[in-house]
Amino acid sequence: MGFDQYHEPADELPAETRTFARLCASLTEEAEAIGWYEQRLALEPNPVARAVMTNALGEEYKHFSMNLEFLLRQKPEWREVAERILFQEGDIVAHGEQAEEALDGEDPTVDPAPSGSVSLGIGGLSGRWDR
Repeated sequence: MGFDQYHEPADELPAETRTFARLCASLTEEAEAIGWYEQRLALEPNPVARAVMTNALGEEYKHFSMNLEFLLRQKPEWREVAERILFQEGDIVAHGEQAEEALDGEDPTVDPAPSGSVSLGIGGLSGRWDR
């Protein structure tokens, strides 16, 4: 059985890249499982079944978080972005813009999107992640 998690020939990839790809795939699988349990819980009327699924959902949260932590430990740039966005009060998009600007060497305290303007900020990442 083949694996489609690689976009390059697996036998040409270093072991650390293959491990990273495995954990990325696991992160995706855990996120999907969380979504599935949320849907099931939204419809399940049986309280015992709900209790079982709620317990399983908690396990998926743990697994997702462990996978994410592993990946962030491998990529300092990713951790730096995540730390500027995760667990922050306020506007999520603004935190994302500020995180991008900080990585690009700009002043992260400046409002990235003046009132009324909309920016996805994707252009600022060009070249940053090319390796």
